This record gives sequence, structure tokens and C-alpha cells, in this order.
Amino acid sequence: MSVATKKPSPPPLTEDAILLEPILHTGPKFYITVAVLLSVIGLGVYAYTVQYREGLGVTGLGRPVYWGFYITNFVFFIGISHAGTLISAILRIVGAEWRRTITRSAEVITVMVILFGVGNILVDLGRPDRMLNVIKHAKFGSPLLWDVCSITVYLTMSTTYLYLPLIPDIAILRDHTNKRRWFYRLLALGWTGTPRQHRILDILISVMAIIVIPVAVSVHTVVSFVFAMTIQPMWHSAIFGPYFVVGAIFSGIAALICAMALIRWVYGLGEYLKDIHFNNLGLLLLVMCFAWFYFTASEFLTTFYGSEPTHMTIFWLKFTGPFAPHFWTMVVTCFFIPVTILAFKRTRTILGTVIASLSITVGMYLERFIIVVPSLSQPRLPHAEDIVYTPTWVEWSILAACFAAFTLLYVLFTKLFPIVSIWEVQEGREKSVAEVTERLKSYLPKSQPAPARPEPVGASK
Repeated sequence: MSVATKKPSPPPLTEDAILLEPILHTGPKFYITVAVLLSVIGLGVYAYTVQYREGLGVTGLGRPVYWGFYITNFVFFIGISHAGTLISAILRIVGAEWRRTITRSAEVITVMVILFGVGNILVDLGRPDRMLNVIKHAKFGSPLLWDVCSITVYLTMSTTYLYLPLIPDIAILRDHTNKRRWFYRLLALGWTGTPRQHRILDILISVMAIIVIPVAVSVHTVVSFVFAMTIQPMWHSAIFGPYFVVGAIFSGIAALICAMALIRWVYGLGEYLKDIHFNNLGLLLLVMCFAWFYFTASEFLTTFYGSEPTHMTIFWLKFTGPFAPHFWTMVVTCFFIPVTILAFKRTRTILGTVIASLSITVGMYLERFIIVVPSLSQPRLPHAEDIVYTPTWVEWSILAACFAAFTLLYVLFTKLFPIVSIWEVQEGREKSVAEVTERLKSYLPKSQPAPARPEPVGASK
């Protein structure tokens, strides 16, 4: 009679057990947070039902400002999505070891924010049941169709890029938890951590990191084409493509820093998200501040020197007209405040980088707003009255609901999966020191013995 052998249990997870705490234990603060977020989402859902029942007339949209908060939200959220893809992929490719604890929190932002960018397009439609018309009656010369295709590809690539590095951690959850084991067993795909599996996973992640960078750049370039391919004043510009990409990376890094600080504070992950991570991202944010300022100055300087009347009308609306408060607040919050903080090591602390990032987030939302609305507020045909776009409570409620829903999904992700990659941290402890040492040896010159000094002439033997 044979005795069935019991499968040996995996070794206990000791060093990084804190990363499983949010998944294993849920306190009252979690439920309070979820309740507050759900209440804000409920207000947004109610606002949308009012809009759906009564039409877009309940918003501030109308002739000729057909685009307002919703399209601003679309551009803003798609821009933030660049944080995870570009930062994670680039840092992986160049082998930056400090990336290991931040890549997942960045990649999650990418996937979730895209959903709300696309969602705002649907909210903006007076007849959302006609959303498939862009595919049914596709015109391949339309930037709107390019947008649909590029965002669909980007969402697919980003989701795959998030899932692949999750597999080893899902297997850890399968082996070390009793909660939702069937769920983790299904997603783990039979992962056991063999050298062959690690080799295949490394290849797939590397391939995806290379593919996802041009896809991410193309997405926000195509988003800019929705504006630049028209002849609207201050939209029809060749600089819009790179300008939108730089702005997307800029706002994405700021959003990532805010998310990291919140995760660090809520879950007590100070040993994983350290000062060095915020310092390095703060330096990158400083570089992007100057890049953003360069593109902004180039856009307005060329418009001013061209002095085309229709363009100058929009120019002065932003500089001295009704949109001047938005414009100058954008300049202060996107450039002067973050540069003042991030340029000095003494103020480039965790708190300093968070303040700079919050300032940039506000400023970049205003930037998208003053790109979208002013150009539409001046129709080419004579209009009997001045046109001022003012968002109503419906638009404000839906905006708040979008931020609340994104936060809720992010919180729920941290309750299902580790927000810091456990296996990458463990791999870093085991292999990174040796790998970095070998890398240094590969590009530093070998030490040469000092040449022997010749004896002075006439020296005694």
C-alpha cells in the first residue's frame, strides 16, 4: 500500500513579508477610504445620468466650444499613462538597479489611467451608442481613427507589460497565502521559478520593454494630431507632436512621485521607497521642467513673431485675456515652483519632490485646458456675443469621479498584488552587486602599473 506524499510547503517568506501585509490584512481605514471614494464616484455616476437623460446642454459645452473638460481629461489622463511605460521600460533597458522597487507602481498607473482617458471620450459623446461608428464608417485619413488604433495597441501592450513581471509574485501569493488561492493559481500559469522559466521571462520582458517605448511615444503624438491636423489657430502646429510627448512624460513622472509617496506612507514601505528613489526621480523631473519650458517658449515665440491675426487673437487671450489666470498659473506651477524646489539638494527631499509634483499636476491640467478651450472660443464666423466656457457641476462631478475611481482601482490593486515587485528585489540582492561590478569592469580602463622613473644623469651607482 503506497502512502501519498504530501507536497512540501514553500520556505517562509521572511525578508519581504511586509510587502504581503496589505494583501493579508485589511483594517478599518481601507473600508473608510473605499466608502469615501465610492461616494464621490456615485456623485459622478448621478451627474452622468443627468447628462445622458437631458443631453449635453446640462454642461458648459455649446457653440462653438464643443470640447471642454472632457477632452481636457482625455489628454491629461493619456499623458499621465506615460509614467509607467516609459520610465519602467527605459530604466530596465539601461539596467538602472534603483528601478526595482518603483517599476510596478509606475506600470499600474499606465494601465488604469488609460481607461479613464478613453472613458472621457465616451462621456463627451452626446450619443455614446454611436461610439462604434468611428470603426464602422472608418476613414483612414482621420486622426480620430489613428487615435483609436494607437490607444488600443498601447493598452494591450501596457497590460501585457504589467502582467509579465507580475507572474513570479503571483506564484509567491499562491504559495504563501490562503486567500484567493484559486485566483492566483490561475494567473501564475504554473510558475515554479526554474532557470528556464526565468530565462524565458527575462526575454519576454526585454522584448516588451523595447516594443512599448515607440508605442508610447506614438500614442501621445497621435493624440496631438487630433488638434494639429486641423486649421484652428494655435492648434495647427508642427511642434505639437513632440510638445505633447514631453508634456506627457513630465506629468507622468509627477503622478508617479505622488503615488509612490502615498504608498510609502500608507503601507510603511520606507525601506523600499527610499530617499534615493525620490531624489533620482526629482532630478529627472527637473530635466523635464526645462524641456517643457523650452517647448512652451518655442510655441509662443514662433506664434508671436508670425503675428498672424487669428493666431494672435488666441495668443492674447492666453497672455492678457480671460484665460490669462490659467496661463500664468500654469507657468508658475509647471516651472518656477518645481525648479525652485528641485534645483537644490537641500529641498529635493521626499516632501519637496511631492510638493513639486503636485504643483506640476495642477499646472499640466491647466496646460491641457488652455490648449483645448481658447482656440474654440473664437469662431471664424462673426458671433453676436462673447463666448465664455464655464464648466457646470456635472463636469466637475464627473472629473472628481474619474480621480476617485482611479484611486479606488489603484487601492484595490494593492489589495490583490504586491505594489513592490518581490522577486525583483530578491533578485537584486542576489545578483545585482556582482552584475554591476562586472559592468563597471567592462567599461572602465584597466589599471596600469606606473612607469619606472629614469635615474638622474650622473647619479652614483
